[in-house]
Amino acid sequence: MKYPNIYPGSFIDRPNRFIAYVECAGRTETVHVKNTGRCAELLQPEVPVYIQKSDNPERKTGWDLIAVEKGDRLINMDSQAPNKVAQEWLCAGGLVPDPVLVKPEYTYENSRFDFYVETKNQKILVEVKGVTLEEDGVVRFPDAPSERAVKHVQELKKARKAGYEAYVLFVIQMKGVRYFTPNRQTHPEFAEALQEAADAGVKILARDCVVTTDSMTLADEVPVVLGQPELHEMAEPLTGWYRKYHRDLPWRHHPDPYRIWISEIMLQQTRVEAVKGYYDRFLQALPTVKDLAEAPEDKLLKLWEGLGYYNRVRNMQKAAIQIMEEYGGEFPADYEKILELKGIGSYTAGAISSFAFGIPKPAVDGNVLRVVTRVLADDADIMKQSTKKRLEKALEEVIPADAASDFNQGLIELGAIVCVPNGEPKCEECPLKNICRAEKEGLTDKLPVKKKAKARRIEKKTVFLFEDLQEIAIRKRPAKGLLAGLYELPNVEGHLTRKEAENYCRSIGLMPVRIKKLPDAKHIFSHVEWQMKGYQIQVDELEKTNEKGFLFIHPGEIREKYSIPSAFAAYTKDII
Repeated sequence: MKYPNIYPGSFIDRPNRFIAYVECAGRTETVHVKNTGRCAELLQPEVPVYIQKSDNPERKTGWDLIAVEKGDRLINMDSQAPNKVAQEWLCAGGLVPDPVLVKPEYTYENSRFDFYVETKNQKILVEVKGVTLEEDGVVRFPDAPSERAVKHVQELKKARKAGYEAYVLFVIQMKGVRYFTPNRQTHPEFAEALQEAADAGVKILARDCVVTTDSMTLADEVPVVLGQPELHEMAEPLTGWYRKYHRDLPWRHHPDPYRIWISEIMLQQTRVEAVKGYYDRFLQALPTVKDLAEAPEDKLLKLWEGLGYYNRVRNMQKAAIQIMEEYGGEFPADYEKILELKGIGSYTAGAISSFAFGIPKPAVDGNVLRVVTRVLADDADIMKQSTKKRLEKALEEVIPADAASDFNQGLIELGAIVCVPNGEPKCEECPLKNICRAEKEGLTDKLPVKKKAKARRIEKKTVFLFEDLQEIAIRKRPAKGLLAGLYELPNVEGHLTRKEAENYCRSIGLMPVRIKKLPDAKHIFSHVEWQMKGYQIQVDELEKTNEKGFLFIHPGEIREKYSIPSAFAAYTKDII
């Protein structure tokens, strides 16, 4: 759109919201201010302005304020301009190609929307909002609370359910901004309504404008941040920090999906340094998806021995079989398809998707939850699934499309080596220090909030190390339940005295030669704690037992072939 009769001037004063005095060509002119929201900030004495002479001689004010200079940026201040440039853009096919109808001021239900657009197959409602509030390249709406704006967004949500396509188009009346976000400080209800509308399928767009002293034209799309702006702000410093300071870890050398998958499953509940040896051993034995799919169970469990949570590796094998059968052995390069694989949740799917394929999906683990809740000073309980889902959604909105891997790995890395737990983060080393609200507000020792889980169930056991001069007795656990299908040392419920242990030995057909009390031990699972007493019992001959399910194996063979979980480590460490 083009303005005739534009003149430069210098702002003098503003007696009320709608009137300004401007020095123009040596005279003081009375100027009508159409957009009143930004005047206190922008209209400062002697600031350059651009005014339009009215062609209506009957008007009391013969001029209109069109644009204001703010530093090196020119901001259009005409409240009618957003609709005009939006109409030009819509008619030119900017929103949808070949519109057959673009109708301004369209009434639907109890609201009048700015435009109704129709194509051969589409009926579209468009609400336009002009944006002039800018700070450090960030633009916000509204300038002041606007119940009308909330109502319009809510009506668009209803229209979407009724089958219309619906858009909110924020026309940013300037160029060179970084992103748009709703003004939560001024009107949090509008920000919430906008997010709810987006969730319901209303599309939220923002476009900047090329502004000159006598024209304005809708231009480029601007990123929209409906969630927390701090998350958007952290992308650049975080990725830069990660590229410079990340640890040299073996799974980062070859970022293919299979290797990433193996490492991520191993890293759950296990320290990085401990994983390295397991990772190398596993890949040497099973270097491809096909190898994993075809591995015998005993070999698979032996490779996993010491990592715990054996169902994880069983599920990995089931997923490998899925990949072989459904994708010809090629790891799917699609987040939703990865998420459908057995044993893969949102974190692992996000990690594989972003690290291997650059797909901008979040990978939210405990490290990430700690970093994000501190950055936002968010006191929600991170043990709740609703908290994790909300933060996943907020992060997905801000992951840079060209740096998804570095962004996600940067968050994980930051939580691992800088924003560490227990209230002792290394804030001076943190690239997000200037963004982090917890650091500013002194809350790092209080966040994240993690409510205590239910107390673990205590199970008392007596463990037996039955041995003769050559072999040790082991047995296979049931196919279902805790440590399913693994091998274990014989054990019984409860704590037996020395005499009771000796009697149990005789009851299963073994003749004790020497009995030795072993140290008490404890092993903690997610929801169960084993409290164990142990006895090393030398017998005259293991084969005499009538206990079904016992295997009599040489210690060296156990080391090579049989996976005994770490729960029994206190009793096996000196023999196998």
